Amino acid sequence: MHDLKFIRENPEEFDRLMTVRGGAAAGAEILALDEKRRALQTGIQTMQARRNLVSREVAERMKQGDAAAASGLTAEGQELKERIAAAETEERDCARSLEQLLETLPNLPRPEVPEGQDESGNVEVRRWGDPRRFDFPPRPHYETGEGLGLLDFNAAGRISGTRFVILRGALARMERALANLMLDMHVSVNGYTEILPPALVRDDALYGTGQLPKFQEDLFRAGDGHWLIPTSEVPLTNLARDRIWNAAELPLRFTAWTPCFRSEAGAAGRDTRGIIRQHQFSKVEMVSVTRPDQSDAELERMTACAEGVLKRLELPYRVIILCTGDMGFGATKTYDIEVWFPSQETYREISSCSNCGDFQARRMGARFRPEGGGKGTSLVHTLNGSGLAVGRTMAAILENCQTADGGIVIPEALRPYMGGMERIDP
Repeated sequence: MHDLKFIRENPEEFDRLMTVRGGAAAGAEILALDEKRRALQTGIQTMQARRNLVSREVAERMKQGDAAAASGLTAEGQELKERIAAAETEERDCARSLEQLLETLPNLPRPEVPEGQDESGNVEVRRWGDPRRFDFPPRPHYETGEGLGLLDFNAAGRISGTRFVILRGALARMERALANLMLDMHVSVNGYTEILPPALVRDDALYGTGQLPKFQEDLFRAGDGHWLIPTSEVPLTNLARDRIWNAAELPLRFTAWTPCFRSEAGAAGRDTRGIIRQHQFSKVEMVSVTRPDQSDAELERMTACAEGVLKRLELPYRVIILCTGDMGFGATKTYDIEVWFPSQETYREISSCSNCGDFQARRMGARFRPEGGGKGTSLVHTLNGSGLAVGRTMAAILENCQTADGGIVIPEALRPYMGGMERIDP
């Protein structure tokens, strides 16, 4: 949600930033609704003051025995009551229209974010690791997994339909091993607090992080007022909602391994084979809640934490900064980490780390009290990042660590989590 004060003071800049985000200029409509709402509020206050004065005058006239004057004032008071009720209804409708407009508009980009319309405007920041040179044609991850008999798309299709998979044997164990490696790193090395959150959340939780109302079609509704989480960013970030934190308590850092559920409504025809884009997948998430002056450094730290997992697994990757037209709805700045996929000879996203500024905090009512106390409070900043998507990490291992005979060499860092297993042989 946006700061109305900023829009009032910078309407042209607001429209410019909305335009580079790929949206429409909405400043004039916002200001018109805001001015109308404030005028109605002023009118209501004026009428309420007059009604209170009339009530006192009625009592005074009755004491004086002036029934005629009291009757006239009573009639005025009744008229004021009706006019106030009508104005309050109009003010609520106006406020709701303003809120509905604001809640559909994406966050504003930071000045250092490159301008661009789509992914072609993204800028590479750095690379790590050299892609492996194969002496045989590298297979796609799904061919290797199916060849080993450990990825079963057909059985999953009979049970659940497309974009599901059954993991068997060593790959089922690898899923668990990867998540445990990631959690151990984020908790023991990176200082995050591990959380086991619900996988079902209510409307207000999804509204707080920006998934509702704009992205309802991307979600799975579970019924009874609940939704399946598209990412544990939703419950983790909402741990800060409707709270006033002390500055000394910040930053808060949470991590969780959960199943995630996405309809992939906007991804028809993309990555239909393999485990890159599934309706159900697991992910280790990182969420930070910080003071505004901490959030820039926290984004760099969070991105480094996600990179650390890929370094441990010795998987080549690159980091890019997303341009204005490619960032997510709630982000003010985003780094994507892309891991190398040799079968495609390209890098594919495996983590996205975003600073949302106070955009989500304003929707959630998450604030903090500065050091030294006092009555004033300020909105916190929220950040989230994948640390990492477990299925995509497994896919990257199947591609980068494959052998000519169709097997897999397990990364050394993962072997203790797989009972010392070094290879998955065909």
